[in-house]
Amino acid sequence: MRITDIDKSLFTNAWIIAETIGGHIHPVTYELIGAARGLADARGSKVAAVVIGGEADASLFAYGADLAIVVNAPGFSGFNDELECAALNYLIEKHKPEMVLCAATARGRALIPRVAVQTVSGLTADCTGLAIDPETGDLLQTRPAFGGNIMATIRTSHHRPQMATVRPNVMKAPPPDPSRSGEIIHETLPVGAARNAKRVIETVRSGEAQINLSEAKAIVSGGRAMKGPEGFNMLKRLADKLGGAVGASRAAVDAGWVAYPHQVGQTGQTVQTALYIACGISGQIQHLVGMQSCGCIVAIDKNPDTPMMRLADIAVTGDVFEIVPAMTEAL
Repeated sequence: MRITDIDKSLFTNAWIIAETIGGHIHPVTYELIGAARGLADARGSKVAAVVIGGEADASLFAYGADLAIVVNAPGFSGFNDELECAALNYLIEKHKPEMVLCAATARGRALIPRVAVQTVSGLTADCTGLAIDPETGDLLQTRPAFGGNIMATIRTSHHRPQMATVRPNVMKAPPPDPSRSGEIIHETLPVGAARNAKRVIETVRSGEAQINLSEAKAIVSGGRAMKGPEGFNMLKRLADKLGGAVGASRAAVDAGWVAYPHQVGQTGQTVQTALYIACGISGQIQHLVGMQSCGCIVAIDKNPDTPMMRLADIAVTGDVFEIVPAMTEAL
């Protein structure tokens, strides 16, 4: 589909691309539905969840979707961005959504830029805020820019659909309402709609333990002030007492003191834990955008004037190598 001079009145509804893992709906899908619900309400339209290579789940409606569009075809059992892109192109051309939201996961980042190019729609990646311009009805897409030093708000005034990816754990999922129901639409791709140049031969999953900071109840993070790997061993002892996980700033990861899966921030993971303890992290905007939505933020630093100390609910001025062991011993 090529759109150069469009009639925007033909486009309606807010779509989210459901993220599935092993046939199950990923929690980030509910965050997307929550974001789309607010946008659709502002436009007087509906929320549709698009499920590719799976089945609609009642939870989609419980979290706020009005419609579920389901499409299956051979090859959808394993992720194939070419096939899924063809499916989305067909659905977009047929139904004409006003906006399309997708999670900024590995799958979403591989899929949705391809769709945006083929539909000539443009794409705002890694959004941290979404709103509707009350005068024009355009989607206002806010994201970090210039290396995270400013927040830019982007709009797509002349193309539809408007497309954005949202980092997991940035938007809050709404409380589910089990009494809600919705309509399920099953779609079939026309013969020849999907051109596929590759196939998935085998999927091999790592046997190593994975660091999933997004599911941790508490995170103890360290920055450059931890001075080395032994500093992170100290943080791990505190995290273990809290039943939590160890996080890190990019500086600590770049220094090789801790592995990349621990990194929190714009180029790492975004988290919304109940408790976040920042140890020796100054709080550059690139790190703050990854953890500023946590429930209770505790900062420990010798410098009381850092951005992290100003952001924190509890700011403790002092030496992390004295305070953290004392906290661990007290617990």
